[in-house]
Amino acid sequence: MIGTTEIVIIVGVVLVLFGAAAIPKFARSLGRAKKEFEQGIKEGQIDDEDKKKKEIEEEKKEHS
Repeated sequence: MIGTTEIVIIVGVVLVLFGAAAIPKFARSLGRAKKEFEQGIKEGQIDDEDKKKKEIEEEKKEHS
């Protein structure tokens, strides 16, 4: 488990390497990536549901 001391050291190293101005940009890009990922998951689920509905409709037509 990572303790408080380790987190403080990691944050300090990140600030030294990237500078304080880069941190908000990085956080913003992470938020956008998360949002796009979640949107892609939702679109994939909708596509899967549409495919299942079409398959069920085709089976009904074949049996009729």
